[in-house]
Amino acid sequence: LLGENIYLVLFTIALRMFNCFLVQTSFVPDEYWQSLEVAHHMVFSYGYLTWEWTERLRGYTYPLIFASIYKILHLLGKDSVQLLIWIPRLAQALLSAVADVRLYSLMKQVGKQEVARWVFFCQLCSWFTWYCCTRTLTNTMETTLTVIALSYYPLGGSRSRSSIKYPLLVAFACLVRPTALIPWVPLLFRHFYQERRKLHLILHHFLPVGFITFSLSLIIDRIFFGQWTLVQFNFLKFNVLQNLGTFYGSHPWHWYFSQGVPVVLGTHLPFFIHGCFLAPRRLHILLLTVLWTVLVYSMLGHKEFRFIYPALPFCMVFCGYSLAHLKVWRKAALSFLLLSNLLLALYTGLVHQRGTLDVMSHIRHVCPRGPDPASASVFIMMPCHSTPYYSHVHCPLSMRFLRCPPDLTGKTQYLDEADVFYLNPSGWLQQEFRSNASLPSHLVTFSVLEKEIHAFLTSGSYERTAIFFHTHWPEGRTGSHIHVYERRLTSRLNTGGN
Repeated sequence: LLGENIYLVLFTIALRMFNCFLVQTSFVPDEYWQSLEVAHHMVFSYGYLTWEWTERLRGYTYPLIFASIYKILHLLGKDSVQLLIWIPRLAQALLSAVADVRLYSLMKQVGKQEVARWVFFCQLCSWFTWYCCTRTLTNTMETTLTVIALSYYPLGGSRSRSSIKYPLLVAFACLVRPTALIPWVPLLFRHFYQERRKLHLILHHFLPVGFITFSLSLIIDRIFFGQWTLVQFNFLKFNVLQNLGTFYGSHPWHWYFSQGVPVVLGTHLPFFIHGCFLAPRRLHILLLTVLWTVLVYSMLGHKEFRFIYPALPFCMVFCGYSLAHLKVWRKAALSFLLLSNLLLALYTGLVHQRGTLDVMSHIRHVCPRGPDPASASVFIMMPCHSTPYYSHVHCPLSMRFLRCPPDLTGKTQYLDEADVFYLNPSGWLQQEFRSNASLPSHLVTFSVLEKEIHAFLTSGSYERTAIFFHTHWPEGRTGSHIHVYERRLTSRLNTGGN
């Protein structure tokens, strides 16, 4: 199965499924708002599309995968909210398991069996891989497709000689996220340089694959946008040429070297550095790919840990060489890696930033079930996109959140709705809800706001009905807990918090 021992494949699949159920926290808004929320809107015709979709910065190819799953569940009458949440994640976990097995197969071809085993071990016990590989993030799909494509790439010592399969996978990864091309730039140039029939490679492999996938993307986006749209160009124009991604935060150029790579690698870092000096020369292209990827992303102002996730499996190759070289200290190194990554994986997967998902389980019970669908409404007074939305509620409940679209007009002192709210929360609420008739039945907010909006809560007859733990390290506008308030004038729901 997949060219490997069936028990190894089944073990990997079972581990990633287990991995999926042990990740019950939120990471970044994009894992919902750029995938599941879009898919829910496509299939059920209600929900909310963020500004990226009105500006056509995102393509429908990736959400279409989940929309297909949702449509099948809907036709079967099995579109319960739990299945809408977990089936897409289990599908992603399955793809991640395939990528793990393909990485092992590749290392068996280019290196020794012993090295392949340790690369496989490092890949499976990486805390950041555990944390990300079952999420519905474009970065996760990008990483999965990159690893599978690499297994078909003509790497030195590899028996893979397919010049169609790996470009096809790379092209599809670029449809999911255009930046997927970044780590492949040195690899594509290397293949072109070493290929004897260069013109044949371009005319019969690269160009046909590019044309087919590009045409597919254009057609899909034409269907859902209603007009011809080149989303890949719009995406690169916004994030690279105009560098407007800095609206969501910026970091110094060295951030990936000083924080990004050390955090993502975690305790694998010393083994990665050690392995860089041990790996054979034919694999130096992988090290060059890692450095190139980090350098390119370092030139952009907006930086996030997940952006360099596709380079992480490349790093695991060098960690595997380090472990294979260790003899006396190997058991101690394995114990150290396993224990340290297990603790990080369990904490980030089960504890850190889980409140924004737990509170949506509570909000599901607010869904109207009587003849008056307008009797309940929810206002999420948190930094925009803090929680998932209709994909985790799956009912036409009236909901609102603080919006934060970037300024595309060039204003120098631009403040979005969330910024204005946090400047004076109490004053904003009094201005927004001048009459009791317009007050929502439920409010959701981080604990840090309770003192500031106490007067508003009292005047609106709100009482706290649930508290959810979110994180041990609150920062900025977020608190350690999430509070849910309900108006006394509405019917109370015995849903309970934790």
